[in-house]
Amino acid sequence: MDKITCISYLLYHSSKNQDIREKAIQLLNGDLSIRDLKRNVSIQAQLVVAESLLRKNNLDKNLVQQFAEEFMNVEV
Repeated sequence: MDKITCISYLLYHSSKNQDIREKAIQLLNGDLSIRDLKRNVSIQAQLVVAESLLRKNNLDKNLVQQFAEEFMNVEV
């Protein structure tokens, strides 16, 4: 899994806040960038936590894949 997909997954599942969940889906679909999220004060703390969890590599790749399949918009 790529970094963006993993961070999106971690952001989505680490928060009950609907705004953060929507931003995670936008990140997954390329509508937002990591740089955009780092500028957003309301999500900075969650982003730092998600990046540190990613560095520790404690992710179930199957769960990340299921998340991507569910929320990624594919345009044909």
